[in-house]
Amino acid sequence: MMLNWDDPLNIATATKKIPPASEQKHKIHGSSPQVATQQIVDNSVEVDLDPTVPGQGGASGLEQLEMGASRICVDDKRIINCRADLNQLVPFKYEWAWRKYLDGCANHWMPQEINMNADIALWKAADGLSEDERMIIKRNLGFFSTADSLVANNLVLAVYRHITNPECRQYLLRQAFEEALHTHAYQYVIESLGLDEGEVFNMYREVPAVARKAEWALPFTRHLADPEFCTGTLENDQTLLRELIAFYVIFEGIFFYVGFTQILSMGRRNKMTGTAEQFQYILRDESMHMNFGIDVINQIKLENPHLWTDTFKAEMIKMIKEAVELETQYAHDTMPRGILGLNASMFAEYLQFIANRRCAQIGLPEQYAGANNPFPWMSEVLDLKKEKNFFETRVTEYQTGGALNWD
Repeated sequence: MMLNWDDPLNIATATKKIPPASEQKHKIHGSSPQVATQQIVDNSVEVDLDPTVPGQGGASGLEQLEMGASRICVDDKRIINCRADLNQLVPFKYEWAWRKYLDGCANHWMPQEINMNADIALWKAADGLSEDERMIIKRNLGFFSTADSLVANNLVLAVYRHITNPECRQYLLRQAFEEALHTHAYQYVIESLGLDEGEVFNMYREVPAVARKAEWALPFTRHLADPEFCTGTLENDQTLLRELIAFYVIFEGIFFYVGFTQILSMGRRNKMTGTAEQFQYILRDESMHMNFGIDVINQIKLENPHLWTDTFKAEMIKMIKEAVELETQYAHDTMPRGILGLNASMFAEYLQFIANRRCAQIGLPEQYAGANNPFPWMSEVLDLKKEKNFFETRVTEYQTGGALNWD
């Protein structure tokens, strides 16, 4: 029945009465893993759930309605394969996830807040930028506009369904919004500069340097997005863990850093300052996303130590090394000649330095002995309080609400 707001109150609020749990009828069907459907039949509740399917119900967030059920306890909660009621946010088990959600909310910003007039004038000036500098801007807009869309789709269509903890899901919802915000920011820059929108947004299909990284990521969405995929076995739980590492540790934690460094280097030289400021805010968001994902990965390892086998660890090391090679090639492709005080060789060492950090963060041995950071200023960019008026366009301490403490 379609309701009309002008209907009498007794009609608009009429609902079926749900009887006590002892009188409810429950059906068990196993035809559709991860999907729980509720039907009102003859004033009783029928819930299609298969308890023999690991993770079903809990992963979907649709629970069997049981009137008079006991309240959730902290010990009932788990990151994956939890059948506790996902609609009960509290009590928190993972305080770190809730804090990250609050920090993300306090870190809110919007692309239109940033003045793009200087960028527009510089881009339109015949001698404003070199061809190499223009290529850096366009290539990175092409990559990132696709990358954040891939991440958002992976979150919404795949990861969210298999993370069975409400405070972690709360952060994932915030992250999904921020990924949409980042795509908005790239569109705002593209529109401001008058670039060919079709060329930039389709670059991942036309430019090999951009396509290779997108192609690498796509297979890591295939399993989790499959509606028949269900966690609860060793193989499938390792698949989930593998794909979390692929996106949080590699895609966001390694593949983004050449582009960020290139664009922020332009800002440091007072070029494309509005674009650089957008990227600085995006970098801060992405750093928080990565740290959240690493916490999730480590929590899954802690709760499921049988997943972290020597064979699996060797596979993750191989993935990270392949990512370093791929991103190093991206540096060569987007910067064939040294500019902005940068060259591709510097990025090769920088990526090895970053890879060592990522390995250490998830409990793997460092793979590149003696790798140093040739861009120490990139670490300072992440601390906005040390970089006020970094691009002289606005105060970059953009937090709202409660103050953030990054120490």
